Amino acid sequence: MRQTPGLIVFSGDVPRLPNTTLFTVPGLKAETAVIGFDLAGVAVSSGSACSSGKVQPSHVLKAMGFGPELAQGAVRLSLGWTTSNADIDHCFEAWRKLAGTLLKGSDETQLERF
Repeated sequence: MRQTPGLIVFSGDVPRLPNTTLFTVPGLKAETAVIGFDLAGVAVSSGSACSSGKVQPSHVLKAMGFGPELAQGAVRLSLGWTTSNADIDHCFEAWRKLAGTLLKGSDETQLERF
């Protein structure tokens, strides 16, 4: 995932839960990504856990200084006790396909800014 141009892992450089990652890429629409992951057999959620089920961007991400254009693209991926290495590999493969499709029209120079 880190090879994706412009990928942002929210709070990626601070101590946090080791099994949960919230990420986005500028221009990503979370609801479209969630559907794509679901079709690939990978369960993810959009937004942070505290804003789950809400349509508006997460107030937590806003308080962290992220604008609505990034917060609306946030995808949350969590690992459970039964998650295997094969599950993780499958998730990464699904992301590579999704990123290639969902971000195809994105402006490369815009992605490099983040």
